Amino acid sequence: MNGARPRLLFISPRFLFPLDEGGKIRTSNILRQMRGKEFDITLASPAPSPEAHASDIADIADRFLSWPTPKPSPLAKVLAVPGRLPISVATDRSPAGCATVARALAERPDVVVGDFPHAGVLLPDRFEIPSVMFTHNIEAEIYERHAAVAPFPQRLVWRNEARKMRRYEGETLRRFDVAIAVSARDGEGLRKQYGLDSIELIDTGVDLDFYPFSPPPSEPVLVFSGAMDSRSNIDGIDFLLDDVWPLIARARPDARAVIVGRNPPAALVAKAQNRGLPWRFTGFVDDIRPHIAAAQVSVIPLRVGSGTRIKAFEAMALGRPVVSTTLGVEGLDITSNEHFLVADSAADFAGAILRLFDDSALRNRLARAARARLEERFSWVHVARQFEAICLRAMRQRTE
Repeated sequence: MNGARPRLLFISPRFLFPLDEGGKIRTSNILRQMRGKEFDITLASPAPSPEAHASDIADIADRFLSWPTPKPSPLAKVLAVPGRLPISVATDRSPAGCATVARALAERPDVVVGDFPHAGVLLPDRFEIPSVMFTHNIEAEIYERHAAVAPFPQRLVWRNEARKMRRYEGETLRRFDVAIAVSARDGEGLRKQYGLDSIELIDTGVDLDFYPFSPPPSEPVLVFSGAMDSRSNIDGIDFLLDDVWPLIARARPDARAVIVGRNPPAALVAKAQNRGLPWRFTGFVDDIRPHIAAAQVSVIPLRVGSGTRIKAFEAMALGRPVVSTTLGVEGLDITSNEHFLVADSAADFAGAILRLFDDSALRNRLARAARARLEERFSWVHVARQFEAICLRAMRQRTE
C-alpha cells in the first residue's frame, strides 16, 4: 500500500458486482473515481469466490478482503421474524465477515466507511477511528411504504419489520461520526427521525460517457429497468400492468413494453402472457443500454422505496424522456415538465406516456433538457469528489 495516502476501509455487506442494483452502481462508481486519488482504499465485502470479478475489484480498490457470501435458508429467514433485527440485516450477519472486518480494523485505518446501515452488524459497537456511514436510503421508510400498500396479512409483517428497522437504523447511524445522505430530502429525514448531528450530502451521479445521448426513436415502446427481484420494483410493475397499461392499450394498441432486470417473478411474467400483452421481460442482461435506447419512453412507476433512483439518470443520459411517480424521482434535483413528466395516479401516468408517444417535439425537448442538466452537475467524478471531501473532513474533525 501507498503509505503517503491515508487509508480508507470501506465495508459493504453486499458484493458489488455485477452492477445490477442502484446501490451497487452508486458505490462502485464513487470508489472507481476515488481510486488512486486522496485515499488508499481497502474494500471488504462478501464474495462468491476470492477471484470473482477480480479486474472490476482492481478498478475500485487497492486491496480486497472477502468472506463467503451468506446464503440464509428460508428457515433462517423465518426464524429471524421474531428477532430484534430486521430480517434483511440478520441475514447479513456473518461470523467470517465480522472476523475479517475486525482484522482490518486492527490495522488502524485512518477512516472506516460502512455501506448501508446493514454494514453495522459486521462492525463493533464503538470505533476508535473516524467513521462514516453511507446511507443510500432511509431504510425504515422503505418498509413503512411497503406496509402502506401491502394486503393483509402481509401488511402486519411489513409493519413489524418497519418497527425493527427504525430502531436498528437509528441505533446504527448514531454509532458513526458522520452519515452521508444522497439527497437533501433524505438528509432532513435522517436528522429529524434519528436526531443525527452530523449529516453530509452527496448528489446522485451517472456515467455520461458510458450512457451516450441519442434522440428517441419513433416506435411507441416503453421501458423499465431495475432488479426484478426487488419488492419495490415488483410492486411498481404490478401497478403498471394492472392499472396503467389498460389505459395505454385502449388508446395505442400498437404500444409495447420491455421490462429489463434480473429474476422477474414467474407469476408476473405469466400474468402478462396470459393477458396476451405485448410485453417482454429480458431477465438479467449484461448491458441495459441497447434496451433503453430502443425504447421511446422510460418509466419509473414506483410507489415504494426511498433514496434516489439512478435509473432515472441513466435513461435521461441516453436521451429517453422519463415518466415517473413523485416517489420515483424523489430527492433528484430535476424539474417536472422541464426534465421529465411526473404522474402518480394510473390515469395521469398513462396520459403522460401517451403524450410522449404522440408528441415528438415534447419527447425531444425533455430529452435534451434532461441531458443538459446531467452534464451541468451530475457526473460521477463530481460525486466522488464530494464523497472524498466528506471522508477527509471526518478524519480532521476526529483529530482536532
